Amino acid sequence: MKLQILARKLHYWGAILISLPIVLVVATGILLQLKKQVPWVQPVEQRGVGEIPAISFDEILEACRSTPEAEIATWDDINRLDVRPSRGMLKVWAKNNWEIQIDTQTGAVLQVAFRRSDIIEAIHDGSWFSDDVKLWIFLPVAFVLLGLCG
Repeated sequence: MKLQILARKLHYWGAILISLPIVLVVATGILLQLKKQVPWVQPVEQRGVGEIPAISFDEILEACRSTPEAEIATWDDINRLDVRPSRGMLKVWAKNNWEIQIDTQTGAVLQVAFRRSDIIEAIHDGSWFSDDVKLWIFLPVAFVLLGLCG
């Protein structure tokens, strides 16, 4: 009889302990599933005028410098580029999570918007808090949840 009581208490307290990380993972997972449909999460992709990139890296950097929100002065302020030839545009992700969409033919800035999907993804996997939280809280919670499902 004592084993049943212990199992019930462990299940009760285990469920309480893992509920917050599980709620975070589920909520952020839902947002990530809808990132293309919800502009608040990830800006809508614009279209440029051509399909063959015709601008130089210097023109890309100059277009980025012209957007004060992104706070880009040098290439060190840029996290990454994503070129979409079929849409005639490229995305520049600043390190401060602002996204600049640039026409690959004209070099015109098509859109400037804050990009939340990377932050949401980091919360989703626990790395936003720290690598220790990711490995020592979110990973064990995943195993506990897998065990509870089993």
